[in-house]
Amino acid sequence: MTPNNEQRRQWLGVLARASRPALEDALMRMADLPPIDYVRPAESGMVMLRGRVGGTGDAFNLGEASVTRCALRVGAGALGVGYALGRDRRKTELVAIFDALLQDEGRQARTEREVIEPLAQQQHAQRDATSRSAASSKVEFFTFVRGEA
Repeated sequence: MTPNNEQRRQWLGVLARASRPALEDALMRMADLPPIDYVRPAESGMVMLRGRVGGTGDAFNLGEASVTRCALRVGAGALGVGYALGRDRRKTELVAIFDALLQDEGRQARTEREVIEPLAQQQHAQRDATSRSAASSKVEFFTFVRGEA
């Protein structure tokens, strides 16, 4: 089954948000990988972050952020790409490796089951915990209307 753009966008998002140790652990569980051919070795650069006043107003340059990218092939398979904020070259290599494996029909189901699903569940649990923590400190403000004397 060839992945559609939405599936690929989702798993690349999960991989980009994952920590490097989690990706390293997942790769250790993947046995007998074919040789890796680096099409574009991991390299770091800068991107300009843009914002909008009020979310809909005029665009402005908010600042710059470091980003790292990598492109590679695992065996004779599809081109895997990895992008991540920061300068961790190994992390983007790992993202690209998993992207290539997920595009391989013979490895896709196993990689989704053993890598993407656990990482997505972990990220969901972290988001829930952060949301609960923020909700517990929520303060309700109210204003008294002063009557005219």
